[in-house]
Amino acid sequence: MNTEATPLCTGPASVAGLSRRDFLNRFGMGLGGMALTHLLSPVRLGASAPAAVGEGGVLGAPHFAPKAKRIIYLFMAGGPSQLETFDYKPLLNERNGEDLPDSVRMGQRLTGMSGNQSVLPLAGSVYPFRQHGKSGAWVSDLLPHTAGMVDDLCIVRSLYTEAINHDPAITFLQTGSQLSGRPSLGAWLSYGLGSDNENLPSFVVLITPGKVDQPLYSRLWGSGFLSSRYQGVQFRGGADPVLYLNDPEGMSVKGRRLMLDRLRELHEFQLERSGDPEVETRIAQYEMAFRMQTSVPEAVDVAGEPESVYELYGADARKPGTFARNCLLARRLAERGVKFIQLYHQGWDQHGNLPKGIAVQCRETDQAAAALVRDLKQRGLLEDTLVVWGGEFGRTNYSQGKLTKDDYGRDHHPRCFSVWMAGGGVRPGLVFGQTCEFGYNVVQDPVHVHDFHATLLHLLGIDHERLTYKYQGRRFRLTDVHGRVIRPLLA
Repeated sequence: MNTEATPLCTGPASVAGLSRRDFLNRFGMGLGGMALTHLLSPVRLGASAPAAVGEGGVLGAPHFAPKAKRIIYLFMAGGPSQLETFDYKPLLNERNGEDLPDSVRMGQRLTGMSGNQSVLPLAGSVYPFRQHGKSGAWVSDLLPHTAGMVDDLCIVRSLYTEAINHDPAITFLQTGSQLSGRPSLGAWLSYGLGSDNENLPSFVVLITPGKVDQPLYSRLWGSGFLSSRYQGVQFRGGADPVLYLNDPEGMSVKGRRLMLDRLRELHEFQLERSGDPEVETRIAQYEMAFRMQTSVPEAVDVAGEPESVYELYGADARKPGTFARNCLLARRLAERGVKFIQLYHQGWDQHGNLPKGIAVQCRETDQAAAALVRDLKQRGLLEDTLVVWGGEFGRTNYSQGKLTKDDYGRDHHPRCFSVWMAGGGVRPGLVFGQTCEFGYNVVQDPVHVHDFHATLLHLLGIDHERLTYKYQGRRFRLTDVHGRVIRPLLA
């Protein structure tokens, strides 16, 4: 609903200076006020059920029994190469250096970074692949820890997108649209399902600092046109995980409580006069911040973790801000009922120097990602926690720039890429989808981004067509206007 205040241009002088909202608040009593209340109800606005009070979501309850209660999304920003990780293509090694056949490309568009090359030389991976586990899944030697738990994974090798550049592609994976301004996946879940812990945000973001090829914007975990209470809260490494959360020096807890009580009274007075729902959001966020002053330090305090945990996650887990530490924090947040935990690891954009670059990225993430799955499993949490690993698109089967014996790069490739999922109701030990022998096109079981999102929502008990929000005259949803649940992925 468009809530912009528009001055009224006609009527008595006492009314002319009022906004539309003020006018309705003053004169909308009686039967007119009752009709307005009906028109502005959550159901009329697109929600599937009346809005719940407190920390519950607008759905009140999932549409059907969920397999997962929460999601931990490990987002490899930049686009990891599927051809060096999960999509084994020996033909590329056999035909290394040959030009990409026109019959394979079929006129599909390229980026401006490689579109003007006179040749597009096929590039086989310099890293060997081996089959692992009972499933016999092919996994690169770059990922030994992931390979060791491959029977717990559901690997999808046929994901595809229309976005060919980073910003629209990452926005698409995070919000269901290539255009910015839509609610993120975590915001939709918070809006629909609410929170399982009133003392922590339902949506937390953890970012690994370091090499940045492509920037990350806060809108990627924003709430879009939903209330700002549903946006992700970023936790940082170090002693002060949430900015501006601690009290100023000299202020006591009692003093802060008294100040918030008086501020709440002022906000309630403003709410009574204006009817602005964002005032309610502001009240809720102040109260959440007050509770987080105690809950956040406890949640991120890893001092009591046993030595076996650090051995599992690796030495980096002792260093605040690293991917390994963030994976450990993700497990602790999952234990405490956080609904959606988003981890970003940057630097996967290897247009050149791919062999050395991707080796570094895998060393930083492989052990910790595998440890997270194992840790959740041994604690009985994997059954209802869905872990997702992947980036915004794949990489080309040809080299961007010069191809040498031990060096090459890969450009963006939206036509096919790989992700994996574990726990939370997905089928373990499954390799789903297939690309052509050149690793360029999907030839079996394609999975569109909207299909992927529909499946994630389904695992949390949500019908993706029924979780909607009416905004500017149209009902929006995460999957926009299409998308289907990929049933074979479900356990």
